[in-house]
Amino acid sequence: MAVPLVVGVDGSEASLEAVEWAAGEALRHEVPLHLLHAAAADHEAPDLVAAASERARKSAPAVRLSSEVLYEDAASALVGKGRNALALVLGSRGLGDLAGLLLGSVSLAVAARADCPVVVVRGGVEHRHGRFGSVVVGVEDGEGSGTAVQFAFREAHVRRCRLVAVHAWSVPDGNPGPPGLSGYALQTQRRPPARVLRDALAGPAERYRDVAVSSDVVEGPARRALLDTASRADLLVVGARRRHGHVGLQLGLVNHAVLHHAPCPIAVVPQI
Repeated sequence: MAVPLVVGVDGSEASLEAVEWAAGEALRHEVPLHLLHAAAADHEAPDLVAAASERARKSAPAVRLSSEVLYEDAASALVGKGRNALALVLGSRGLGDLAGLLLGSVSLAVAARADCPVVVVRGGVEHRHGRFGSVVVGVEDGEGSGTAVQFAFREAHVRRCRLVAVHAWSVPDGNPGPPGLSGYALQTQRRPPARVLRDALAGPAERYRDVAVSSDVVEGPARRALLDTASRADLLVVGARRRHGHVGLQLGLVNHAVLHHAPCPIAVVPQI
């Protein structure tokens, strides 16, 4: 049996939008869609799941659908299901979140703990329904982006759209380098930003030769570069490193920023 795509449902409009998005994603990847509602105690659980199932079938009638109710902590239940899932899909806000929060507490907890990719469905209709024909992936120097780049290529492949790879760089504070060197020239002495992108894309590009790729090297904060590019994208993909000696992922400032502010669905992909 194919590994399912799992979506968390809680009855909120944000979670129903996530169900719609996940139904289309399951069809693209030809995998089953599993709806999961988890709470310590909830007498309305069967009705919530039924409403979510109806939304999924209306959005994608051909999707293979199953559902489940678990009476336990929602974040823990989702993380547990993620150990045998293609990805976890969540809404950006839940019923229990305070009005001022930009991202639900359950979504943030799951993104920081899951073993599989976590997609938080954000943005308006045009971003959720693939109207831009673009997947954006953030590429950092080192090995932290490898799995994210592979995920992004696969998404661009199944969506038959272009991939935009973004690498942002800046000269470290307090290290101006030799007199007369520009910031880019100084960075080039270490590892040229264009080479960072080229090396990260080489392997997956060979596998997914049908995917049109464009590279964008940006001087400045990564969060700004990613959010700007994502304004014209259907999906933003970022990587997350494993914590050394601790359970979970290292969600740094950039990941937190895009999880809270991305204008489109965002996928956080753990480094393997």
